[in-house]
Amino acid sequence: MSANPQWDIRRALRVAGLFHLVCGARDASVTPFLTLYLRQLGLAAPWVGILMGSKHLTAAFWAPFCALLAHSHRRRRVLLAGSLLGSVGASLLVLLVPPLDGDLGRRSCHAGPSVTPAVRPAEAALAVNFTLASKEPGSGLPAQRSAGVSHASGFGKGPAAGVQAPPSHLPRKSVGPVEGAWTTSQVLHPVTSGREATPWAGAFKGVSSALPLLAGGPALGSPANVSATQGNSGTLGLSVEGLRRTFIPCLASLVFWELLAAPLEQVADDSLFEYLDFVDATDRHGNLWVWKLLGTSAGVCGIAALVERLDCSLKTGGPRGAVSFYGYALVSTLALPVSTVFPVPIGRRREPSYKTSKALSLVEGDPRLILLAVTVFLTGAVTSTIQNFLFWHMQDQGSSELVMGVSVALGLLGEILLHPFRATLLRKLSRPGTIGLGLGCLAGQLLYYSFLWSWWSVLPVQALSALSSGALWWAVGASIEDLATPGTERPLSAMFRGHFYGGGASLGSFVGGFVVRRFSLPGLYQASCVVLGLWLAFFLSVQPRLPQEQKVSYSKLLVVEASDTSDSEQGTERDWLVKASLGRSQRTGQSSAC
Repeated sequence: MSANPQWDIRRALRVAGLFHLVCGARDASVTPFLTLYLRQLGLAAPWVGILMGSKHLTAAFWAPFCALLAHSHRRRRVLLAGSLLGSVGASLLVLLVPPLDGDLGRRSCHAGPSVTPAVRPAEAALAVNFTLASKEPGSGLPAQRSAGVSHASGFGKGPAAGVQAPPSHLPRKSVGPVEGAWTTSQVLHPVTSGREATPWAGAFKGVSSALPLLAGGPALGSPANVSATQGNSGTLGLSVEGLRRTFIPCLASLVFWELLAAPLEQVADDSLFEYLDFVDATDRHGNLWVWKLLGTSAGVCGIAALVERLDCSLKTGGPRGAVSFYGYALVSTLALPVSTVFPVPIGRRREPSYKTSKALSLVEGDPRLILLAVTVFLTGAVTSTIQNFLFWHMQDQGSSELVMGVSVALGLLGEILLHPFRATLLRKLSRPGTIGLGLGCLAGQLLYYSFLWSWWSVLPVQALSALSSGALWWAVGASIEDLATPGTERPLSAMFRGHFYGGGASLGSFVGGFVVRRFSLPGLYQASCVVLGLWLAFFLSVQPRLPQEQKVSYSKLLVVEASDTSDSEQGTERDWLVKASLGRSQRTGQSSAC
């Protein structure tokens, strides 16, 4: 226990660990499943990409600005409490956005646990009905084929009980290259009259990945159907009424929610670091990320289990997933008392201003930091495709929300288990080698995701997330520490995680939605794998040719000087700072001559 209660380090670390744990569970309650909810509103992939891209872009630039304001005006504790309270109300505003089909919520809960119908504009639904009524030579009955499409366009919650029909009932050649075969139970009912849709719902899971995935595009690849749906191509399957009814309110609510929630993490992190820096205990700051991952793992599995049990019993009248938002609001309310005792330094540190501009100028003048920044940017763009659309792909394979949550938890727990080997990994492979390993594992994951064949097939590859996420960021952080000048380590790290990674995630979301519509989800992951593989080859070929200059760690030199130099030697030896400065200037001159 510290003599001064203001600097009780143990208590501060306990409170900070609890806050990270609760905030991890809070974010995991809704963030991983947000795109599923947007899909259930009836929005196609391009619109979901625009929504998620706007969300990432807002967080990338608004959070650092709010953190700077809170620091300069000494209102960090007020901002923490205000962010938690405001995000509760803003998250519930998303539930007020009506789906494209007003009867979606009622049908999704009465359709049974294995089928959740999707929404589709009326014009495109007629085209789907036309195509399903036709029968190709050698194919199954029209009623059977329509039931199969009904399952593929819905959101399966797990392996449905039913007879497993062979994939020949739905030939792959009947599926067009453009995504979007979505329809509702009312539209399919006249075609499937006299037959039960549910027994056939599980019959086509083996070929559900071959079916179109998104609302708003032509259904099947027949010339008549393509011509019938050409009128929707101008608005990407969203009418003007749907634009005003669903998309614009959803965009406004998501951006407003992000404006309130985004500053929380960075303000809390800066506050704790300064608190520990006052007593020279910043070495303990780097161990709190484990609590965030543990909270995220518990939250994503817990909320997934609650969604399956309680979603329809709440009778909210909206699409599935409302429980996620209620869980987010509840956990945010529980985090509010913790924020009132969160460690915030009372004194104001005298620090040089314009740290962000100094970090940016440092990046512009160092080719190694430029290469690292582009790597982080591309990583954010590629990772956003996983965060936005992987659950869609799993859902089309019959995966439930619980399996999705377990897949996320496996990756986070693997990162925690790999952390004790962090130093060994960085020493054996070097920092560029570890970055290359992380990029290679991420490319392998993307390629694997494009060939998912069952609801459980995503689980084995999640072990690679420990390298593609954990080891990659450990190497990036260590490289930033080596290349940054004194006093710019934290601003530079915040810029990489916020501006570069967030900007890449925003661009990846914008582009990914249109790629999904044009080439399908497997095509998106295969294209991302190719882009990442090409950049990996370029990174590994360019990195050794860059000038390798390491900054002088004056703190380490001071420790060595104090331990190795006796009192009698201090009078005869020259000042260590002069030696270090001369040595560094000589190395700089040699590298410039080369």
